[in-house]
Amino acid sequence: MNSSACPPGGFDRRRKLIWRVGWSVGLVVCCTAIGDCQAAPPEFRPDNYFVHPAKLPVSLQRVAILPLAAENAGGDLPEGCAALTPVLWEQLVKTRKFEVVAVDAAKLRSRTGQVNWTGAENLPPDFFAFLRREYGCEAVLFTELTTYRAYAPLAIGWRLKLVDARTGQILWAAEELFDVTQPGVSRAAQRFGQPRPRLPELPFFHQENWLAVNSPRRFGAYSAAALLETLPER
Repeated sequence: MNSSACPPGGFDRRRKLIWRVGWSVGLVVCCTAIGDCQAAPPEFRPDNYFVHPAKLPVSLQRVAILPLAAENAGGDLPEGCAALTPVLWEQLVKTRKFEVVAVDAAKLRSRTGQVNWTGAENLPPDFFAFLRREYGCEAVLFTELTTYRAYAPLAIGWRLKLVDARTGQILWAAEELFDVTQPGVSRAAQRFGQPRPRLPELPFFHQENWLAVNSPRRFGAYSAAALLETLPER
């Protein structure tokens, strides 16, 4: 008889021991992951907006988008307007809530005396009538950039206002500053456009989306999309 042979039941006990060790390690990893998820900040959601009514009128099909205005002429805001105009436009189209048409800056200046309008000024008496005739729109979107910090840490501020061109009623207004130094904003920006995992992310599988919080264009897309999600329902 071979003295090195395992005693009866020895193999089963060894297999159970390996299984228990593996299960214990797995439990520790899962607990760590759950703890990490619990400690992670919640994703930021804009809450500084006004909506009335809750749903867009059925007759509102086309919206004229005014040129992106800068809150002031100083700093990097004019540069930000040039960089983020196509970004905002792309996110507006993606909402699929209405047809969008761009208001020509030169034509706007010729007709009203200036290119940028924020909706906070005294508008020309026939402002909405002109836009309705020229663009066949039922509403006008005023767009304004309030903050633009294109270097780390990124920060972008928007002020948007949707107005019924037939009645002058404000249907939606939103203003928000997206600052990547806020953990909830950083987390939401990194998840923007990414598929949502069904299970909690394990620490060693998580890879920070560096571009999302370092590219002004990518961060601008996230911030515009997040704010446009508060538009009235269709």
